[in-house]
Amino acid sequence: MNKHKQKKSDNSEEVETENSQKENTSDSDVEFKDEKKEMADEFSEEEKFKDLSREELIEKIIKLEDELTNQDDEIRELQKLNKDWKDKFMRLQAEFENTQKRWEKSRKNLRTQYTANTLKNFLSLYDSFKSAVENEDSDGHIEQFYKQFMNIMKSMGAHPMHTEELQKFDYNKHEALSSLERGDLPNNTIVDIIQDGWMFEKEVIRYSKVIISRKPKPPEPEKEDSNKEEESEKQEKEEENGKIKDAEE
Repeated sequence: MNKHKQKKSDNSEEVETENSQKENTSDSDVEFKDEKKEMADEFSEEEKFKDLSREELIEKIIKLEDELTNQDDEIRELQKLNKDWKDKFMRLQAEFENTQKRWEKSRKNLRTQYTANTLKNFLSLYDSFKSAVENEDSDGHIEQFYKQFMNIMKSMGAHPMHTEELQKFDYNKHEALSSLERGDLPNNTIVDIIQDGWMFEKEVIRYSKVIISRKPKPPEPEKEDSNKEEESEKQEKEEENGKIKDAEE
C-alpha cells in the first residue's frame, strides 16, 4: 500500500513539472511571437520607403515634419489648456477657502454678539447683588450668592472693568455722566465711579459710568474796578474840556 501511495505521489510531481514546463514554454513562445511581430513591422516600414524616389522621400519627410509640427502645436495647446484649468481650479479653491473663513468669522461674531447681549441682561442683577453686599449687615448669605454669580459670569468670559478714581478718562471704556470743578486735578480725571463697566472677552458690553474733573474758570474782573476806570476816564475828559474853555477865555 505504501508503494502505491509513493507511486501516486511521484506521478503527481511529474504532472506538476510538465505543467510548469508547458507554462514556461508558452510564455517564451508569446515573447518570441511579439519580437517577431515587431521585427516584421519594422521591416514592413522599411519596405514602404525602399521603392520611393528621392523626391517622394523628401515629400514624405516634409509631410512627417508637418505632422510633427501639428502634434507639437496640439501638445502646446493642451498644455496651455491644462494650465488654464489648473489656474481656475486654484482660484476656485482660494475663493472657497476665503468664503469658508468669512463664514466662520461671521458665525463666531454672531455667537459672540448673542452671548454679549444675553450677559447684558444680567448686569442689573450684578448691580443689585453688589449694592446689597456693600450695605449688608446680616450673616453673609447674599455675599455667597454674589460670589456664585461672579463665578458664573467669569466662566462665560465676562468680568467687571477695572476702573479707579484719579484714573485718566478713556472714551473707549468710560461714559462721563457729569463733571466737577477740581483745581487740583488735570482735566478729564475720574473723580467718582457711579456704575461699574463690564467686558465680555475683549468687547465692552457696558461702559463705566463716571464723573470727571474740569478746571475752574478763570475769575471774572470785578465790576467796581471797571466802574472806577470809567469814572477816571470821564474825569480826565472833563478836565481836558475845562482846560480848553479856559484857553478860549
